[in-house]
Amino acid sequence: MSTDRRASWLKGVLDLAVLSCLVDGESYGYEIAKTLDEAGLGQIRGGTLYPVLNRLEEAGFVEAEFRAAERGPGRRYYRLTTSGREALREQGAAWLEFHDAVRAALAKGGVA
Repeated sequence: MSTDRRASWLKGVLDLAVLSCLVDGESYGYEIAKTLDEAGLGQIRGGTLYPVLNRLEEAGFVEAEFRAAERGPGRRYYRLTTSGREALREQGAAWLEFHDAVRAALAKGGVA
């Protein structure tokens, strides 16, 4: 699959994917990127991930807290807010509906 095509598709769903990484509790950037990679979305670099996290924070969907580490640099931990959970539920349902429509259109065109 073309990397450019995949990156274009990812832009439409990355915010939701990041929110979904926080459903079970707080996490930090590297762990979120690792979770997304393990889910099959590929490696998400910091230059892509951190603007998403900032945008989600500004929208009130996540809260962030910086914590100093005993060794090495501190980390910024992110957690879902109530608004973030609602956005994930509503926008996630809309995305799945869109996904089903695309899948149906492709199946009609002979793509299994």
